[in-house]
This record gives sequence, structure tokens and C-alpha cells, in this order.
Amino acid sequence: MDLDLVFLGTSGSMPTAQRAPAAMLLRRGGERLLFDCAEGTQRQLLRSNVGLIELREIFLTHYHADHYLGLPGMLKTFALRGREIPITIYGPPGLRDLFDAMRRIFGRLTYTVELKELRPGDELLREDYRLTTFAVAHGVSAVGYALTEDPRPGRFDVQAADALGIPAGPDRGALQRGESVTLPDGQTITPDKVLGAARPGRKVVIAGDGGPSESVIEAARGADVLVHEATFCEDERERARETQHSTAHEAAGVARAADVELLALTHLSNRYFGGEVAREARTIFPNTVVPKDFDTIDVRFQERGGPVLVKGGALQQWPEREAVPTGEETAE
Repeated sequence: MDLDLVFLGTSGSMPTAQRAPAAMLLRRGGERLLFDCAEGTQRQLLRSNVGLIELREIFLTHYHADHYLGLPGMLKTFALRGREIPITIYGPPGLRDLFDAMRRIFGRLTYTVELKELRPGDELLREDYRLTTFAVAHGVSAVGYALTEDPRPGRFDVQAADALGIPAGPDRGALQRGESVTLPDGQTITPDKVLGAARPGRKVVIAGDGGPSESVIEAARGADVLVHEATFCEDERERARETQHSTAHEAAGVARAADVELLALTHLSNRYFGGEVAREARTIFPNTVVPKDFDTIDVRFQERGGPVLVKGGALQQWPEREAVPTGEETAE
């Protein structure tokens, strides 16, 4: 199943000519999960090859303006289009108060909005993955999100299946799904007879805003991709501490401690270019990328090469995409 991240907004507290504020779309199969919805997010979607789709779920990390200001306009646009499909919005405690205030902006809607407040440690269980919230160090009501897929069945051993007399067809498919089958001669075959060891699913962690913390390290342990803020570089470390943000160096330390596969840095201050942020982080964690708006990360299974940055992946209309090795991004 395909899994990727679409970076719709990678700037810090305010937009720049090259970067919009925080918003990211996670695509998994047919699901579309939006994380944060800053000013201009609906226009970023319209500019991309995603389009302004009928989102079913939006996840907010916290309620600083640069993470939710695009929400009233998007909800109103959906209503103007005559939307009837319900939408669910998740966020840390304070979500209902935020919506009570915003209703004066977007007014009456044509569809139902369900609000669900989440605290660190809450889980949303899905068919074959779970979303878990975790604490972040940002000084306000805030959470990060970790998507963890269930383990997958091991590889199917064709030679073992042939030796057991399992015919090609539905029985082999059932065994690959982890189901036992009974052959015409009455023999029952269990999956362990033809499957190798279970293979891990993928894990993507979205930390939102905040300084380096043990809670983020634990949540990101072994992740395929960690999306972490890097508002500052080390020359502004004191400013980072005052505002409870991270430097690129500190974010890289989190990635190294958590033993993640790939670190993606976002929420850049307009005082920095992506290249200098990447260089600082790579002194600590070499497998770091700094996506631009409309870049994507293709979260491939490890046996297929692992996660990779795709430059302009959300702007291209055709399947051919250019994967970029770590270290070869261009500066703005």
C-alpha cells in the first residue's frame, strides 16, 4: 500500500515567498489525513496535484495561529460547494473552545463537524494501523502524532507450498493473509508452514512544534520518518529555548537518539535557507532532508529501499518522479 507525505507548508510563524506556514497531508492508500491547516492551506492544495479534496479528517497539533488559521476558510469553502459529508477534527484539549470562537467566522455549515479532543497516550485504532498521540515540549496544549502500521505477514515460500501440494489460487492467497486452509485430502495447512517471519509495518511520526524532549524520542523510536521542526539554527539557540522551539542541531539529536531512518525538518524561520538548516543537522544526523513546499516523501517499505524525498512530487502530473538522495537538495 502506498504511503507518502505531501509538504504543503514548511515555513515557521509566517509565510514567505517560497514557503507557506504549517500544513502536511499524509496519504495512505485511499486515505487522506491533513495535519495542521495554516493560512493558505486550501490554496496550497489547489496548487498541487492533490486538489481541494473532501477531507474526512484533520489533525491539529496545537492552537498557535500559524497552525490553524486556514481552517475557517477551508470549512466555509466546503460549505459553499454544498458538502454533505461529515468531517472529524482532532486536536489537544481546547479544540471545542477554539471552534466556539471560529463559528462567528465561518457561520452555518452544510455538513456536520465532529470535534475530538486528544491527550498524550490516546490511540485511534484503524483496520491495519494505529494513530497515537504523544506529549511535546511547547508550553501550550499540544500533541504530536505517530502512525504505526501493523506487522505484515512474512514472505511466501513458493517451494514450501509446492512441496506441501498447495495448488496455485485462492488457498495460497488465504495463507498469505494469515489464514489456515484445508486441502482436498483433509490436510490442514497453517500459515507458518509457508510464510517467513513477520515483517514490520511502517512508522511515521509528526512532532509538531516544540523543543527536544524525551517524549518525542520515545514516540519516534525506530520510525521510518520523523517530521520535526527546526525553527532556528544554533546561532539562535537561546531564542529557541525562550520560545520552546528546536534548532536543527537539536532536532538531529532527537532523530539520532530515536534511531529513525529519515529526518525531515520543517517550520523554518525566514532568517534561514533550507541548505544551511540541512548542513547543521547533518553534522549530527546525516540522513536529514529539508523539504520545500510541494515536495513529498515516499515512505517505501525497507525491502523496497526505505523513505525517499521526491522534489516537487505534489506538482507533477505523471508517475515519473525524481527521487533525491540525501544531501542533494537545492537551496532557495
